[in-house]
Amino acid sequence: MAMEEQTDSTTAAPDITEDVATLAGSDDVTRYPIAPGYRVNVRTGPGTKYGIVRTLPYGMKVPVYCQKPGERVTGPYGTSNVWDNIANGQFVSDAYVHTGSDGYIAPRCD
Repeated sequence: MAMEEQTDSTTAAPDITEDVATLAGSDDVTRYPIAPGYRVNVRTGPGTKYGIVRTLPYGMKVPVYCQKPGERVTGPYGTSNVWDNIANGQFVSDAYVHTGSDGYIAPRCD
């Protein structure tokens, strides 16, 4: 039984480690700052009706792996229907991310 528990923990660890590494900025992808003074909700899809996975802390920089059209949101960087994929199954509105562009800066998500 103890062997089974260890296997389960070992299986879960890469996902947790990868998430922490992504938050810490250890991969080689470009990161973009979240608007100063905002704690942004990370959602399971490209809209506010999708569930909240977590809330990003102040001063966070995020990778943008791909982008997807979705709900139109107004934020500090304008109004946009572009949503940024920052991790597997995790999206933030591009209106809160300083990418330097009003359009797509990454490939479209599948």
